[in-house]
Amino acid sequence: MIEGVRVDPLEVKRDDRGWLTEVLRSSNLSGGTRMSQLYVTVGNPGKTKGKHYHTRKTEWFSVISGDAKLFLRDTRTGAETVVPMGDRNLVTVTIPPLVAHAITSDGTAPFYLIVVVSEEFDPSDPDTLPFDFPGL
Repeated sequence: MIEGVRVDPLEVKRDDRGWLTEVLRSSNLSGGTRMSQLYVTVGNPGKTKGKHYHTRKTEWFSVISGDAKLFLRDTRTGAETVVPMGDRNLVTVTIPPLVAHAITSDGTAPFYLIVVVSEEFDPSDPDTLPFDFPGL
């Protein structure tokens, strides 16, 4: 596993009404990292999102519906990891600074991704650098 990347399985509580899971708690954060922004994005089948990295921001990804593959590459060492996410594998993945990431649909339906970020997006200082993932 890439240094600083964490894959935390989510405990799912199910009953006849549906299900509930805790995606992220502040007590799970390390090293003074904080949560500053949360958004939801939808990825369509056959499409890839991301293909970038950050120098300051930590992100937490959790696919809560559909299936996807998260591709990670450490920009310092070249180490790579692929994490299946979604209906078959409910997890929260911690992506630290300098780890490039791209996420692609792994099914015939869209995936729904919750993203929590340690720093609010600032268009004048986006801290988002493109990264090429050959084949994606």
